[in-house]
This record gives sequence, C-alpha cells and structure tokens, in this order.
Amino acid sequence: MVNDDAQLTPVDVVFENGWIYTGDEVGPRRGGVAVAAGRIVSTDADEVARLAKTAASRVDLHDRLLLPGFQDAHLHPVMAGVEMLGCNLSACENAEATIEAVRAYAEAHPEVEWIVGAGWSMDAFPGGTPTRQMLDAIVADRPVMLENRDHHGAWVNTRALERAGLDASTQDPADGRFEREPDGFPAGTVHEGAMSLFAGVKPQTTPEQAYAGLLAAQEHLFSFGITAWQDAAVGRFMGSPDTLPIYERAIAEGALKAHVRGAQWWSREDGEGQLAEILERRDRIAASCDPDRFSVGSVKVMVDGVAENFTAAMHAPYLDPHGHDSGNRGISFFDAREMAGFVTALDANGMQVHFHALGDRAVTDALDAVEQARAANGDGDNRHHLAHLQVVRSEDVARFAPLEATANMQALWAAHEQQLDELTLPFLPADAEQHHYPFGEIAATGAHLAAGSDWPVSSPNPIEALHVAVNRTHPGSDRPPLGPQAQKLTVKQFIDAYTQGTARVNHLDHVTGRLEVGYYADFAILDRNLFALESEELHAVQADETWIGGERVFAREAAE
Repeated sequence: MVNDDAQLTPVDVVFENGWIYTGDEVGPRRGGVAVAAGRIVSTDADEVARLAKTAASRVDLHDRLLLPGFQDAHLHPVMAGVEMLGCNLSACENAEATIEAVRAYAEAHPEVEWIVGAGWSMDAFPGGTPTRQMLDAIVADRPVMLENRDHHGAWVNTRALERAGLDASTQDPADGRFEREPDGFPAGTVHEGAMSLFAGVKPQTTPEQAYAGLLAAQEHLFSFGITAWQDAAVGRFMGSPDTLPIYERAIAEGALKAHVRGAQWWSREDGEGQLAEILERRDRIAASCDPDRFSVGSVKVMVDGVAENFTAAMHAPYLDPHGHDSGNRGISFFDAREMAGFVTALDANGMQVHFHALGDRAVTDALDAVEQARAANGDGDNRHHLAHLQVVRSEDVARFAPLEATANMQALWAAHEQQLDELTLPFLPADAEQHHYPFGEIAATGAHLAAGSDWPVSSPNPIEALHVAVNRTHPGSDRPPLGPQAQKLTVKQFIDAYTQGTARVNHLDHVTGRLEVGYYADFAILDRNLFALESEELHAVQADETWIGGERVFAREAAE
C-alpha cells in the first residue's frame, strides 16, 4: 500500500529484501515494510526502497518471511509461566520420566511444604489415571498435588487426601468426581470440580510468583512470533488468586509489551450477581489503560469438561470399555436455559463471551445462548467465540456464520495421537471421528476463524499448530490423518486465523492483524517463506524475530 505522506515521515526502520505477507493478498510478495513511531508507514516496494536510503535503521530479511504477529486466541500465560518456574512435567514422555521428575523436584526442594506442579500426560498412565501409591512411593512425608496437562484433573498422594480430609465417605461434587479404589477410597486421580476440595489446604500461588510467571510466559511467547493474546481466565479462576492485579502491575511497570485482552472468569457458583463486578472491572481498566494494550471486555464461560475423562458434554452417551451405552453424557456446568439467560445479560452490557465448548452438546448449548442473545439484543458486534470444538454436529457447523460466532481453534489437537486414540475415540460413537475438530467444514460456511493454543495444555508454537491444521497429522507420525480430507485448512486460512482472525476477536483489528499503513508495527519474521513449502515441511519453520510497535522484543541467537 502506498502512503502519500510517507516521504515526509522520518522513518525509523525499514525491512527489505524479503517476502512480505500483508494478510490482504493471496500470498506473500517480494518487498519490504517501512516503520516510523511504532507504526507502519508503507508496504509499497518502490516507496520502501526510497525510504530505505534515509532510514535510521535497515533490516535485511535475507529472503525470510515477514508477516503480521501471531495472536493467540486462548491461553493461560500466568498459569503457564508459574508452571515453567515450578515442578513442570510437560516435557515428560512416559510414566517413568514423570515419576522421576517429581522425585528430583522433591529432593531438590526439601523446604517446600506441598509439592505442587502440572503438565503430566494422561496417556502416560493406564486409563489416564495414575494412583496415589505411585506418588507415595517417592514422596510420603509431604502432600503432592499435580494437575495434568489439560488442567481438568489432578494426581494426588495419600498425604494430600488426608490434609484435605477426603476418604471413602467423601461424595463426588456435582461438577467433578474421584477415581476410586474397590472400597471407595479416592484412588489418586481427581477430575474437574473435585480438585476444588483441596483449595482450602493447598498453598496458593503468591503474587510475586504470579508476576514472575507472567513475565516468563511473555518472553516464551515472543520466541514464537506471538505479539498479542486473549487470556482465557482473568480473575479468580477455579481457586487460583486473582490475576488482574498481576497485569495491572505489569502495565504500571512498563513490563507488559504484548497486546492482551482478558476474559474474566464466570463463576459457576455466583450467578448473575457477579455481573456488576465484572462490568466494574471492565470499566475501571478501560479508564486506566490503553485499550489497544490491555482490556477485560470478555467473559470466559466454561460450558463443559474434556472428553478423555468423560466430562465433555455430549448428545450421545459415552460407551463403556465393552462398547455399550454407559448412560454418561458428560457434565454441563450450567443449565442450558440459565446459561442463555446470563449470556443474554452479558451481551446486552457489551461483553464478549468466550465459551469453552468441547463436546457437541456444549457447542449446541453455547450457540443456543448466542442465538437467544442476538434475538433479544440485536447484533452488538461483541464477537462471541467458541473454543476447542472437539466434536460438532453438522447442523451446528452451519450455525456459526449466521450467528457471527467465531470458531476458536486449537488445531494442534486435531490429529491422531495416543490420548485421543486410546482414551477418547474408543468411548465415542463410531462416526465421532468424522465430526472431530471440523475446522475445514466450518471454514467452508464462511464463518469467522480464530486460533490459539490453550497453553500450557499444549505448545504455544503457532507453527506446530499450522502443521497439524494443514496435514491433520503430527510431524513424522505413522498414524493416518484425522477425519476426512475436507477438514484440512490451507496455509493461508490458518495464518489468517492466527493473525487477523484473533485480532478481530480481540477487538484489535483496527490496529493489528494485517500489515496496513497506520497499523502497529507488530511483526513475526520467520526463517523461510512457509507459503512455498510442501505441507510435510511446515513444522520445521521457526520464528527468527518478533517486533512490537517497531521494537524488536525477540531475536533468535542465530539470526542476530
């Protein structure tokens, strides 16, 4: 794009001699970008070449690809950062490695009263349910509580159960359950709301730990070319401390460089009485912060659980290990009519709703709530979005576009792997794979797409997710692609979802998500032009540099 005033603008930096993807074209083109005062002043190749002669700084792209910065539409950075700095089990590939990591952490931290951490993988243990005895064998003198990778379950030892006063007489809460031994005593794996029964005795993350976690997470995200995100649970989230003051401190100290939209947590217990506080927090932040930097105009509603522990809300019942109807259709955390009511109230007050909707019944209920809100309030441009979408009925696929509901994709999950193939698909109806993560089918309807990672549940690297979105397999996997060919996305579809699609959800599309004159100079520079690669090679692409507002916030050492 040509900027008529560019020749009058003192240019701070020019990027040249590379591939440029603006987001408004079919694919990248040769050219460059000129930046002044943190904003794009030109993407026209001839004009950029003229401006380069007097620019304060010039960056030679050396045939690399410059594109809009990635924006993660669903992640938990404070939680992820705290885990990175604590007993982090996310790199453990099997049960032995997981147990050894816990043992090593406990031995290295004899002063810690509770061993807490997260990141273990369900597929490392039979049935996805490790036992208390496994932990007792390595840490018997202190309580241990370790959340799994998706944070919908936890693994505890006997001492933790004793501290919480839990035994065979303890009833499952309405929103969760215990795995149990033959006599009814908790076996060591707890699901969903049962984790909250430890909240009164388990130590909470301190504000200093949370702040250090946020800053560590931000640096990690920059290394993947991520310049903005939507935090999927700001506030008091399932027993965790309030994260809003953590963000406010980072803004006050000038440490928050990314653009962030926070989704305030909607409590299952507090009902519509919490609406006033949510609106007060939104308005207070809007009055004190640049909305392009930080806002909390969204609300996170967790509609259901996850499929691998049979708590995702499904229309058809889960099967038992013998393939018979189990009678269990998962857990809906809200009555559908109740949810439609408070979603309508949120929408009427200008709040965006960010749904966790994983099972097909949860998706139906979420879309019903959006439909009721639009019928009552009209289209307020609140840009509601549904995250995860593991199973979606075809009749609901067709509803996204007319309801202006965005499909928020976690594409890294859309592939055959051990957890899906052993803990999920065998317990779903025979045709379930055809409706799994139906991203291509949704895209074909013209619906809005956004993309994210759900980090720390899975890697925050957009390139890893891109590879799976395009191939429906993990790199090097010998398993077949997941679902029909029609569910695959093109490189452009997925890149656009992870840039301008999330920018739209974040209400940042007026200043980010594309390379446009006047937009913030928020870029990712990748080590090669991924649009020109074979699909099997996509996973090897790396982010070399990340720029926000014309400032380089990350550079891979080899690229300097």
